[in-house]
Order: sequence, then structure tokens, then C-alpha cells
Amino acid sequence: MTVPVNPLTSALAQMQSMAAQAAGGTAAADGGSGAASAGGFAAALKSSLDKISGDQQKAVGESQAFELGAGNVSLNDVMVDMQKANVGFQFGLQVRNKLVAAYTDIMQIQV
Repeated sequence: MTVPVNPLTSALAQMQSMAAQAAGGTAAADGGSGAASAGGFAAALKSSLDKISGDQQKAVGESQAFELGAGNVSLNDVMVDMQKANVGFQFGLQVRNKLVAAYTDIMQIQV
């Protein structure tokens, strides 16, 4: 007889393991201070932006290659890469909007 896996329990276990990995990576760098986690966030944000930029450059390069008649580039690949770049850009834009909204909320807090 198989025991059903509770999806919430498995999701919670995955989140806890990822949190432990993230805490282990930043806590060892600076004793667990806020500066280490801020650097981790900045590094993650920069790598995400670099990936978005790389996806856009790849899509533009493939579209130019297709326009020039390169035989190894199909229209399907160009369209899929353009959509991936667009989705990545929209995601980055939403993250930026949330960060700006959080910043303005924090700045409006009276001390």
C-alpha cells in the first residue's frame, strides 16, 4: 500500500531546504549579518538581469541571422527565443515595479 504524499508537506520541505542552502551560503561569508544577505540579493538580481539581457541579445542575433538567410536558423526557433526574451523582460519589469513600490512604502513610514 502506498502512502499519499501531502503536496503542502513536500512544498514546505523544499522551501526549508532552499532557505537552509541560502542561509548557509550567506551566513558563512559575513557571520550572518545583513550585509551578506544584501550582497546575495544584489548578486541574484544582477545575474537575473544579465540572463534577461543575454536572452534578448540571443533573440536579436537569431532574428538577424534568419533575415540574412542562414540555413541553420528556423523561424520557429526565432519566434520561441523572441517570446522567451519578452517574457523575461516583462518579469524583470514587474520585479522592478515591486521594488519601487516597496521602496516608496518604506520611505513613507514615519519614524
